[in-house]
Amino acid sequence: MSLDLIQQEIEAAARDSGRDAAAIQLIAVSKVQPNERVKAVLDQGHRCFGENKVQEAAGKWPDFRAAYGAVDLHLLGPLQTNKARQAIELFDVIHSLDRPKLANSLARLAQETGRCPDVFVQVNTGEEPQKAGIAPRDVDAFVATCRDLDLPVVGLMTIPPIDEEASLHFALLAKMAARNGLNGLSMGMSADFQKAIAFGATHVRVGSAIFGERVTAQ
Repeated sequence: MSLDLIQQEIEAAARDSGRDAAAIQLIAVSKVQPNERVKAVLDQGHRCFGENKVQEAAGKWPDFRAAYGAVDLHLLGPLQTNKARQAIELFDVIHSLDRPKLANSLARLAQETGRCPDVFVQVNTGEEPQKAGIAPRDVDAFVATCRDLDLPVVGLMTIPPIDEEASLHFALLAKMAARNGLNGLSMGMSADFQKAIAFGATHVRVGSAIFGERVTAQ
């Protein structure tokens, strides 16, 4: 599916849900994609991309930004605290704030550098032991802690369990966000972004449907 078709799908899903498609940001997930594929999407005018790893993004995006100008870059994958400084210099938005130690590191670096990307709190809505994220029961307290640290928390993010109905997790995330006065909902990927939009997604993360299957294992 091409970038144009994905954008058409977003517009249709927004229309079906009585929403404005302009309120939904398409993040083209370019992790482990060849540079020529990324360039092709940039050449179509798209300027919002997502990466999973700081090191991969650092090797790719400074050159692309030099060639194409401003690009809105989102960190979607886990962030190690020892990479936090590099992350706040490189990314515009971090979707994977998932623990107090990282919150404290980001807050300290924000004070030092005078810069902090917008952040989403990652919620482990399925409470899967192998997956990062704040447990649903701890979300309210963690959001309050992040606000006390003056972190710019703009929303919540989730990756639903692959063997459960995604809509249940999207509905739960939306409920938690509303309870905490957060407008941002980072949810929905290539297989389920239409469902996510129906539940209020403001950021959908689409990779393979735009770029094709990845050519390198990660």
